[in-house]
Amino acid sequence: MTMTSSRPYIFRAIYDWIVDNGLTPYILVNAAASGAHVPQEFVDGGRIVLNIGPRAVHQWRQDNNTLSFSARFNGQSRDISIPLRAVLAIYARENGKGMVFDKEEPEPESPTPEEKSKASSKARRPSLQIVK
Repeated sequence: MTMTSSRPYIFRAIYDWIVDNGLTPYILVNAAASGAHVPQEFVDGGRIVLNIGPRAVHQWRQDNNTLSFSARFNGQSRDISIPLRAVLAIYARENGKGMVFDKEEPEPESPTPEEKSKASSKARRPSLQIVK
């Protein structure tokens, strides 16, 4: 059985942990990732570090695929959108504690109808066994 990515759940937990401890959450983002909309003039080596603390961002939205918010850069408000798969790390600015995310494996391909029929023919009926 395939499961959804754990990244959005872990991200939310670490974000809450950092904020609950009165620290400032920062993220390291792969700015070259498809769907990443960040201010390119602040990108260094294909990556950008962003302050995502509650006082630094507005209109914060997070779902299981994307972070989006508005933030100020050199006094100008900018809309930011980042796929969660592009977030490389989340950490507290003050002490560096947080998490670096592993590169996620690509989604497994759906089995072909032939593979499905082979798997169903091999499926065994569950049974209970008495153990003494």
